[in-house]
Amino acid sequence: MLSPKRTKYRKFHRGRMSGTASRGNSISFGEYGLQALEPSWITSRQIEAARRTITRYTKRGASLWIRIFPDKSVTARAAESRMGSGKGAVDYWVAVVKPGTVLFEISSVPENIARAAFNLASYKLPIKTKFISKNIIE
Repeated sequence: MLSPKRTKYRKFHRGRMSGTASRGNSISFGEYGLQALEPSWITSRQIEAARRTITRYTKRGASLWIRIFPDKSVTARAAESRMGSGKGAVDYWVAVVKPGTVLFEISSVPENIARAAFNLASYKLPIKTKFISKNIIE
């Protein structure tokens, strides 16, 4: 599971996810990409599940780049605990994703295999996604 080695602060505010991605919204490394169409928090578990799906479908023959990193901590309180007494302990880590963010990139495979792998990976993610290509921007 992905998580940061160290952060400046242990606990984050929830924040806002308005607007579209101005950075990380184009293919930089591979030939094909999986682009987010909705804003969301994507957990480290969901990223790992999608990564495993892609690598297994391509039989480890593809170069894969994960373009998002879960660097925001999400806290949770114990069940049935009373109000007050501070913020809960860190429960899991998320990556904040805005519409337009490229989540994964892939190369060294034909387009039909990349498209099928990203289609399977999109089932593991809580958002709608789009397949994009480096030479043809849809």
